Amino acid sequence: MNSKVAGFIAKEGLLNKEGLHIVALSGGADSVALLLILKQLGYRIEAAHCNFRLRGEESDRDESFVCALCESQNIPIHRAHFDTREYAALHKMSIEMAARELRYHYFEQLRQDLGADTICVAHHRDDAVETLLMNLMNGTGIHGLTGIRPKNGHIVRPLLCLSRSEIEEFLHSIDQSYVTDSTNAVDDVLRNKIRLHLIPLMQQILPKSSENIARTATYIKDVEAVYDEAIQSALSRLVTTLQPALGSADRREACAVRITDMLDLPSPECFLFEWLRPYGFTSAQIIKIAESLDAPSGTTFSSATHVLYIDRSELVVAPDYQPALPMRMPEDGIYKYQEDMKFKVTISESVDISKSDDCATLNKEKIEFPLTVRITQPGDRFVPFGMNGSKLVSDYLTDRKISLWAKRSQMVVTDANDNILWLVGHRTDHRFRITPSTTSVLKIELL
Repeated sequence: MNSKVAGFIAKEGLLNKEGLHIVALSGGADSVALLLILKQLGYRIEAAHCNFRLRGEESDRDESFVCALCESQNIPIHRAHFDTREYAALHKMSIEMAARELRYHYFEQLRQDLGADTICVAHHRDDAVETLLMNLMNGTGIHGLTGIRPKNGHIVRPLLCLSRSEIEEFLHSIDQSYVTDSTNAVDDVLRNKIRLHLIPLMQQILPKSSENIARTATYIKDVEAVYDEAIQSALSRLVTTLQPALGSADRREACAVRITDMLDLPSPECFLFEWLRPYGFTSAQIIKIAESLDAPSGTTFSSATHVLYIDRSELVVAPDYQPALPMRMPEDGIYKYQEDMKFKVTISESVDISKSDDCATLNKEKIEFPLTVRITQPGDRFVPFGMNGSKLVSDYLTDRKISLWAKRSQMVVTDANDNILWLVGHRTDHRFRITPSTTSVLKIELL
């Protein structure tokens, strides 16, 4: 047993003999075996136990057991107590998720305090099979079909090479007791249903089904490496960064992909999944997006944090944007519109017409204060400089091929009568142009 685990640790590069390693010790068979095997292999270890106060006397029993075990093995132990139900209610999450978050936050803080190299957790091969089946049932990409990874940051799993039965046989062979979490025998969550019902049925049909699934997950890891390389290559070639337009109140970048380029890939759907998943789009949404590539320009899909636009021949993903509040400018001066943006308003008798996109010069004699900076609204019209008739701002921006994501935060400056004086970064209104008879000039600069 020790030789098998030692070989797996070496193969995956999980631990070094010089460092300190924390063992997450619940008192169950898996964590007890992990503690004893690592000690027998000569690693310098300390244990960490969490009491989540979820099972009454049983939780306290587990804590007493691990303390006694560590004392008998001369292994230092660290303990933490949590009010898990209160934490779950406060953060609006499930008890299971709350316990997981509390546990790993504590382990990581302890690791930093002790200067430890790793946190060793006792997931085994059957856990990996359960995770793979859960991901498969929930619908997942290729990454969800590789089970549990041996290493994730400072978290390592030295027992993934062992089955649950091998662990129990090992403990029986050395006459080592352990505790059992009674909640594991209740099929109230998906993992328990899989463990208690699905896997036993699979093993009845094919005794080595779990072993075969674990082996298949290993093969998929090799496929995953090839897949990731191809996806990263496609992302670097196809995804372009869009800088915010000058007149946009949203200064964050967006990114875009040409639909025709994406359709030339062997699997556009896989590309979409890997591109959009980090932006919070669900599998169901991504399938819908893949089915809607020929939808009209202006079609949008939203995640919790981002918006995807079908914009002519492109897909554009941008951070979600809440319209900035209007800002009044009652007189000349410098006004802070938002953290990274200011407007400077000056009045001068010097007739100097600006040709810069970030500056507007207007006939002050025709303008009534206060001025207002705001985001464009549906139905906004103005008379673009050099034209006689009015035009919808949205049509003007469309004609200029301004993207949908930039149009959503396009700024305008209006007068006291809500006449648009300046489509910021683009064009002033012809009605307020400087003429040979102008004697007072209003200058508005975007800083």
